Amino acid sequence: MKNQVHIAIQIVPISKGHPYPIIDKAIEVIDKSGVAYKVGAMETVMQGDYDTIMRVAKEAQQICLDSGADEVVVTMKVHARKSGDVTWDEKGIQ
Repeated sequence: MKNQVHIAIQIVPISKGHPYPIIDKAIEVIDKSGVAYKVGAMETVMQGDYDTIMRVAKEAQQICLDSGADEVVVTMKVHARKSGDVTWDEKGIQ
């Protein structure tokens, strides 16, 4: 996919401790990647080219495992179109 897409990712780390510090590590990976993103209550949505976002998603999963999660359960949703980019503006998101 060459156009800009939105990919929503929800990573649920399974560990003996509280999951929030591990989730924060995943968000740090996304933040440092340089892709545009919005954190919501249940998922984080990234905007950019498909291959870059999928690479970032993989890194975010790995940091959870490296940070103490025994397992991760990941849900992703992709919004793509063949005729052009998917953007925050068209969805009324600032």
